[in-house]
Amino acid sequence: MSAPTLQEWQDWHSRRTATVSQPYGPLALAATHWLAGRPGGRIEGLPGTWTEEGDAVVLRAGADDGLTVDGEPADGEIRLGEDTGPDATRVVHGARHLLVLRRAGQWAVRDYDPAAPSRRTFAGIEVSPFDERWVRPGLFRPYARGRTVQVPHADGQQRGLGLAGELAFTLDGDEHTLQVAVEGDGSLWAVFADATSGSGSYRFRFLRPPAPAEDGTVTVDLNRILLPPCAFADHFLCPFPPPGNTLPVALPAGERNRIVH
Repeated sequence: MSAPTLQEWQDWHSRRTATVSQPYGPLALAATHWLAGRPGGRIEGLPGTWTEEGDAVVLRAGADDGLTVDGEPADGEIRLGEDTGPDATRVVHGARHLLVLRRAGQWAVRDYDPAAPSRRTFAGIEVSPFDERWVRPGLFRPYARGRTVQVPHADGQQRGLGLAGELAFTLDGDEHTLQVAVEGDGSLWAVFADATSGSGSYRFRFLRPPAPAEDGTVTVDLNRILLPPCAFADHFLCPFPPPGNTLPVALPAGERNRIVH
């Protein structure tokens, strides 16, 4: 595998900024409404009633509520499953996309609004310049069996975080490891903190290396460290780093903070 180049990194950063700032990107998330314990299924600021019933959310709405489902006016009772993303929501209210979400058996409705304040005030992503020294050879060491640890999330709740192994890489001659998950396409994902977290960078960040080779080797490009979604809007449920994923070194690389004006 060839080493990443400055041009590839610049293209990646441009795509990343465009993705974050699109009409239904992370900046557009205006609210996450959990449905449990809502009398009558009412959500403040949204028409209709929303109730969880087993493996679905039931939306009850009238024609004058202004909601559409699958492009048609909502009038009556509609059962909704979990949506795949804000661009694929079945329920729309004006310009707002209402995403049905399920986490740990609990249902919620997320309100994506292109006019959300976070989107209006976004002025870019503070990111460190590309530096070849942050491109490191790595080694993925899978666990014999996957494990789940309980970690706090950005909304204050404890939830399970699935981990599949360790990712090892060296910096200045010292080996460091991060516990990682394996995504559906084989790529790796780590949530971690370092000595810059909360000062020179956001309080924690994500790293997403590609799928390792058969022998576990993988390129760890720290230039592509990512801000988590909750750095762009307060209504995401980002997990905090699991025990052991706070590095004792500073990584002034990749994305550091959201820029606002």
